[in-house]
Amino acid sequence: MTTTTTAPTTPAPTTTLSGLRSLYLIRIAFSLIWVALLLATSGSLGSKDSPSAIVALLLVVYPLWDVIATLLERRLTGPGSTNLVSTLNMALGLAATLGMTVAVFSTVGRALLVFGIWALLSGALQLVTALRRRRTLGAQWPMIISGGQSVLAGASLAAMSASAKSGLSTVAGYSAFGAVWFLVSVLAIGRRSGRSA
Repeated sequence: MTTTTTAPTTPAPTTTLSGLRSLYLIRIAFSLIWVALLLATSGSLGSKDSPSAIVALLLVVYPLWDVIATLLERRLTGPGSTNLVSTLNMALGLAATLGMTVAVFSTVGRALLVFGIWALLSGALQLVTALRRRRTLGAQWPMIISGGQSVLAGASLAAMSASAKSGLSTVAGYSAFGAVWFLVSVLAIGRRSGRSA
């Protein structure tokens, strides 16, 4: 759901926006497929249960994909003022991937805790990036809202991870909302690109 990148210096803004639009469409497709697979394989799992092999794989892949997407976005936008933020986000994503790799051998509740902490911190980084990038690229309000939502959702996931009633449907909802905000971003970028043309 998260995305932290750099402000463009070398690429033309229109080219950068076009690249971001394509990457966001890929992220939407990934999230929707991931949500469908997670819901289909984890419906009966509670916080005290151990994740199945397919669920464990899905949980480990999610933060790793975010690292890859952030790296791609960073290459699209070039070096800039948020270089450090995107580096921190990738390091955080790798740490979350490692933490999730350990957590999935325990319980769903532990996996929810790791996911929640990662969502909270990466959402904060997304907020910083979007706020810094809004003057250069514009069309950042969906990412600002998404970052704030990620912070709140992450705190909620971490807090409810110990509850016996908690399950992975909340994580699927988190990812689905992320896809919605990426779609809104695609539309906002398209509108801005149209005005620039």
